[in-house]
Amino acid sequence: MYGFAKKERDNIRRDELKVFKQAAKELLALSDEQIEKLITVGGLTEVEL
Repeated sequence: MYGFAKKERDNIRRDELKVFKQAAKELLALSDEQIEKLITVGGLTEVEL
């Protein structure tokens, strides 16, 4: 996934929205332990604001 400034691009396409929703569903189903393991092995990157 990526972020973009609104001025750089219009809204996401419907096919992209479908993929993002599926990814969110899968991520929300993970346990804290699974998330920590994915971060440790590089499968997920934690982004701090």
